[in-house]
Amino acid sequence: MSDSPAARLQQLFEGHRLTPTQRRIAHSMVRRAGDAPFLSSVELAELAGVSQPSVTRFAVALGFDGYPALRKYLREVAPAESEGGKDGYNEYQQAVQAEIENLTHLAELLADPAPVERAGRLLAASRPLPVLGLRAASSQARGFAYFAAKVHPDVRLLDEGGTLLADRIDAARRAGASALLCFALPRHPKEVVEALAYARSAGLKVVTVADSAFAPVAGHSDLLIPAAVGTGLAFDTACAPMLLGRVLLEAMCDDLPDAQARLEEFDTRAAARGLFVE
Repeated sequence: MSDSPAARLQQLFEGHRLTPTQRRIAHSMVRRAGDAPFLSSVELAELAGVSQPSVTRFAVALGFDGYPALRKYLREVAPAESEGGKDGYNEYQQAVQAEIENLTHLAELLADPAPVERAGRLLAASRPLPVLGLRAASSQARGFAYFAAKVHPDVRLLDEGGTLLADRIDAARRAGASALLCFALPRHPKEVVEALAYARSAGLKVVTVADSAFAPVAGHSDLLIPAAVGTGLAFDTACAPMLLGRVLLEAMCDDLPDAQARLEEFDTRAAARGLFVE
């Protein structure tokens, strides 16, 4: 298990039943893990976009007498790492460095391959395989579906919301789908949460790639694997979720016995059509 500040915070929060507001506070602390032990309750409330009493209730939910006791614990057990090396970076470099840290955290998470291997088995066995991603997450879902279709016999991209979304989930289930893969990134659309709840009620196992283990979709996922997004620019960056999607593709291929044959067949057809510039 990683000994980074973010990983230690994740360990602290795991096993507690947190409200959506409390999950938002937890997520904000993980994203600012290095600063978390030194934030006042007011500063943390502003960071998470909640009220100061919500921060106090959050600390009590974790088993502390109040927020000062939680902050004291964080200073003793999860001290901030040195930020000295970042002083000379401009805002663009800082955004890149933050993404490098997200990828490092993902690498630490993947030290235990069991969740990804389980996800690969679920995705490989689902025929068809619906892949859901709306708004900010649509590009992640589309990228996964594009490559997955080269090795999986029936991939169905769900990247548009609206009243037809439940119909398309129903159609996939009737056709034999047993699992659904979801990419869920901030800001989390209400439609995604509702779609996952509907998919599970229809009997599908839900595998989710989300920005945090405390994302709103967590309660509607059978298996959630977190990959943090970068927040240093005007719009979030999602290098870690994209890479995790490719890792899931690899795990799925491992459980598809004809995956290599399908790739070779595609290469043969592509060469015959002159599809790519050599």
